[in-house]
Formats: sequence, C-alpha cells, structure tokens
Amino acid sequence: MSVKLIRIATRESPLALWQAEHVGCELKKVYPNLTVELIGIKTQGDIILDTPLSTVGGKGLFIKELEQTLLNGTADIAVHSMKDVTIDLPEGLELPVILKREDPRDVLISNHFQCLDDLPQGARIGTSSLRRQSQLRAYRPDFSVINLRGNVGTRLRKLDNNEFDAIVLAAAGISRLKLEDRISEYLHADIMISAVGQGAIGIETRQDDQEIIDLLKPLHDSITATQLLAERAFSRRLYGGCQLPIGAYAEITGNNIILSGLVASVDGERVLKDMVRGDIKQPEKPGTELAEILLDNGADEILRELVDV
Repeated sequence: MSVKLIRIATRESPLALWQAEHVGCELKKVYPNLTVELIGIKTQGDIILDTPLSTVGGKGLFIKELEQTLLNGTADIAVHSMKDVTIDLPEGLELPVILKREDPRDVLISNHFQCLDDLPQGARIGTSSLRRQSQLRAYRPDFSVINLRGNVGTRLRKLDNNEFDAIVLAAAGISRLKLEDRISEYLHADIMISAVGQGAIGIETRQDDQEIIDLLKPLHDSITATQLLAERAFSRRLYGGCQLPIGAYAEITGNNIILSGLVASVDGERVLKDMVRGDIKQPEKPGTELAEILLDNGADEILRELVDV
C-alpha cells in the first residue's frame, strides 16, 4: 500500500465525527500503518438552524462544503449519512463505498410517555423532516408537529427543557452515540417508513482517485449498497428530493428485493404507500417501478406542490 495518509472531510457534529472516526478505525484495522486525519467542516446546514431545511435548500446543505474539499484536493474522502446525500453528485465525484447499514428505523423519544399511543391530545412533537411530519399527522391528526433543527444533543436538550412532549430521531444515530436508553419506542414501518438511505454511511471520493478507491474497498457492504440502489432509484424518479415527504426501505430476501415506499402530503391527509418485488441483479428497476405506481396514484400532484419541476 503506497497511501500513508488519508484525509477525511466531515461535519463537526458529534454524530458526524463519530461516523468519520468509525471509518478511520475500520481503515486502520485493515491498514495498521495508515495515518488518518479528520478535517472538520461547518456546513450551511449546521449554521442555518432557525429555518426549515425544506425552505433553504434541503439536506444537500450538509454536504456541499465537504464535497468542495474533495474537488479542491484538501481532503481525500468525505463521510456522509446516506440519507443526507443528494441523488445527483457533482461532476468528478462518486460514492464507491457504502458501509454495512445499521437499524433504519425512526424512534420516539419522550421523558414522560412510552409510545405514540400514550401521548395526549395535542402533544407537541419535534422533527425537521417533512417525511416524519406527514406520517405523524396521518397517524394522529391531533398532534402538534413543530419544526426542530440542530444536532442530536441540541434536540435532546430542548426535549429535556420541556419544549416538546416527544421528538423523533433516527435509531442509527442514537445507537452510534450510545443513547439507546433514551428511546421510548421504535416506530414500525406501518407507522413510519424511513428515509431513503437511513442508517447507512457512505464514502465519497474523486472519480479519478483510483488509489484511494482501492484502499476503501474492504469497507464496502454489497447488500447495503444494493438496498440503496433501489431506494435511491425510487427517490430519483420522484424528483430526487431528500427533503421531500417521501420514504423508502428495501429488504433483501434471497435473490429478491422487497421495496416499500411512501409519498405523503405534509398535512398527512394524503398518504400513498405500496410495495414491489424485484431481482437483486437489477436493484434500480423496483425503485423506478414503485415510483411510477405512486405517481400514477397521485404522488405527482402532491410533490408538484413542493418542488419546481
């Protein structure tokens, strides 16, 4: 191995740093003499906290500055939560490695209630995700769903200060930060279909940096990568918006992919769900097929209200 140093671009939130450090540790298991350097970046998504993501550019705001470090050569790789990664990458960049996925579900966290059904009428629930907002309102129209931005620690502090009765976060992030004791309920897919790519970590590189790409190959998980191909094909056909009220999760059973997907209006009054099966050798096909089914059933009308297409 000729590479002696690898520079990892990462956001500076505790969860993002954990993910970057995890990638570094996994690489050092394979290459004990490798030196890992973290390059912390404060992105626009971390700075703009008083405005819903859907109105300021979506989750792509969390990765643009990281991608710039790759393009200008100041970093070798960037580590991302795959649910934050835009469908179309900048020219010259790619995602050659996807790590093994953790729990893709969402979780309810509350200091006084054990599950969604225990929450009182008009309960205040915090989340910044339109996907979560729409499904919560569909399940319980009485909920007062309030925008909540910030890293995991910030959101938990606001819950502890009684600004909310409950908040909804990704199970994987809570697990990675060793905060499982805060979880009140794991939300079943019947209630909450997860975000595209949720629970998976991706590594972005320059397309022409074959030496780095080869170095990363031992970290790649083909099963998770196949799941994400299906989920991201679904998202791509639905205008590619990671901040739209859409969700998808692909399961692999034998040689089959079972893809569940959702499009919902933000007010929760219209919820379109379906499921398709496909062959793992053509993982993008069920994603596109499922998107077409939902578009035919009215998803186009819902999404056109939120995006300029």
